[in-house]
Amino acid sequence: MYYEVYGEDSGVPLILLHGGGSTIESTFGKVIPILAKSRKVIGVEEQAHGRTSDRNKPIQFNTSADDVAALMDYLKIKQADIFGFSNGASVGMYVAMKFPERVRKLVFASSLTKRSAAPPELWEFIRKSNLSQMPQPLKDAFLKVNPDPDKLKVMHDKDQERMNNFKDINDREIKSIKAETLVISGDRDIAKPEHAVELSKLIPNARLMILPFGHGDYIGEASATQKESRVPEFVIGLIQEFLNGPTLQPR
Repeated sequence: MYYEVYGEDSGVPLILLHGGGSTIESTFGKVIPILAKSRKVIGVEEQAHGRTSDRNKPIQFNTSADDVAALMDYLKIKQADIFGFSNGASVGMYVAMKFPERVRKLVFASSLTKRSAAPPELWEFIRKSNLSQMPQPLKDAFLKVNPDPDKLKVMHDKDQERMNNFKDINDREIKSIKAETLVISGDRDIAKPEHAVELSKLIPNARLMILPFGHGDYIGEASATQKESRVPEFVIGLIQEFLNGPTLQPR
C-alpha cells in the first residue's frame, strides 16, 4: 500500500483519500502544499490505484477502510482526521463507522450514500463505460506513476464493478458516526445538493458546505479543471477552519 507523508509532525495527522480512478496527485496535488503548511498530511493510494498493488479481490469501500486502519496501525497513529473526496469520501465514512475511535474529524466531499442521490443517467453511464471514456488527465496521472496499461485497465474495471454494485448505506449506520463531519458538495456535483443536506441532518455532529462548483473543481482535481485558480486555496482555508476549530458537542 503506497502512501506519502508531508508537513510537520505535530497534532492530529490528516489522511487524504483520493477519488475513484485517481492518484494522490490527481485529486489532491493542488492542495497538499497548503494543507501541509500546518500539519502532518498522509496521502494514501487505494488498492490497484497508482502505486498500490492489486490483490485478487474486488475493490470495496469497507475493505479499503480496513486498509486505512491497517496503515494507521503501521504508522502508530491512534487517531486522525480524514479528508476524502468522491469514492475516497465513501471510504472515509466507512472508516468512521467501523473504527469510530480512530477518526476525530471527517471531511466528506462530493460523494453519496444512496443510489437515488445521483440521476439514473449516471448509473447507466457507469454501466456502459469503458477505458476509452475515462478522463484523459486521470489516465495520464496513473501512467505517470505506474506505466503499465494493463494495470490501468484493472483499476478502471474494478472501480466500475464497485460502482455497478453500489449499495445504499443504511441510515442507522450513518447516524452512528461519532466523528464531527463536514459534508461538502458542489451545487452542480454528481450527487444532488439535497443529498448533502440530508446527510448533514443524519450525521449527529455534522456541518454542511455547498459550493457553487462541480465535482472536484473546488479543490483543483485534475479531471475537473486544468486552469489556475485561487478557489482551492479559499476552500481549503474553510476546511482548515473546520479541522482546526474546537470539537463541537453533538446536536
